[in-house]
Amino acid sequence: MTQILQIDASIRKRENDNPNHDSISKRLAHSFVKTLKENTSIESYIYRDVGANPPPFTDQDWLGAVFTPKEKRTDAQNKKLAISDKLIDELKRADIVVIATPMYNYGMPAQLKAWFDQIVRVNETFSFDLARGDFPLAPILSGKTLVLLTSCGEFGFEPGGIRESMNHLAPHIRTLSKYLGCEQVYEVASEYQEFADLRHQNSLDGAFAKTRELALHLA
Repeated sequence: MTQILQIDASIRKRENDNPNHDSISKRLAHSFVKTLKENTSIESYIYRDVGANPPPFTDQDWLGAVFTPKEKRTDAQNKKLAISDKLIDELKRADIVVIATPMYNYGMPAQLKAWFDQIVRVNETFSFDLARGDFPLAPILSGKTLVLLTSCGEFGFEPGGIRESMNHLAPHIRTLSKYLGCEQVYEVASEYQEFADLRHQNSLDGAFAKTRELALHLA
């Protein structure tokens, strides 16, 4: 039985009156999840559109609550961490984490970063021990799979590509993925959106085909 957590980060809707405004990353995620549901038993499915409903940014009061022992937290501190607690619980329940996101200004949308900041949390998703030397952080969660579905307006962000050094989206998420407990990471990318030419259509068609193949592989 598979448990899925899907996080959509685009500020666009999946379907709009004008199809040219449809979110590519959300369409890819929908295709992946639909194919997976058709080919395996799904125990639970949790969906969050952080692009439309972003988590709050963390602040000093949030940080103070995080570093206060649970038994000593005030009601106000517990309330401050309520959203974080819920998001972490959703993550802990998942076997497959699907993150669908466009590239904004060569990195992740602020809304998605806010989600990561709420869940990458000491004593919840990672531990901290100076006895480990120069690498005191260690993930607490494990055994999960990340499916990363991205879209971008340009191209060549892959390893060895002409814009590899400008890609601050997938490498950032891959770095953070270990604190989600993700030990396997699969990535499918659609490129060339701003060019609106045959290269974009070929890339998009290829991305949809890869999402379906990946869903069948993970089913």
